[in-house]
Amino acid sequence: MSTTNPSIPADVAAHVLWHYGRDGGYRPGSFTTQLLTAMAMADPANLDRLAAGFPDYVAAVTAIQYDPNGVQYLTDIAAGRCTRCKNDDGPTTPAGLCEACARPMPLDGAVQ
Repeated sequence: MSTTNPSIPADVAAHVLWHYGRDGGYRPGSFTTQLLTAMAMADPANLDRLAAGFPDYVAAVTAIQYDPNGVQYLTDIAAGRCTRCKNDDGPTTPAGLCEACARPMPLDGAVQ
């Protein structure tokens, strides 16, 4: 499988959560429903082929299938929470982090 790590948008996380019957998701359209079914059944080589066209969906499916914390990770993304500190009080970066976690202050306090 691919080693790239694309960001997962909130709607993609919600679609994957719904597909796997988890709270926090909502039903995608008919094409995406079939796409998720194909991804759930795909072997690693075919999942890699699907990643060429749908990297965010493959990343989300891989997270929910293989990461022990994948459900919580996708739930945080779908809810708009920072995947690191779990706060939902600000904008998040494409990587799912709030601005404070994306650009932490150095320990000496000096901004570079």
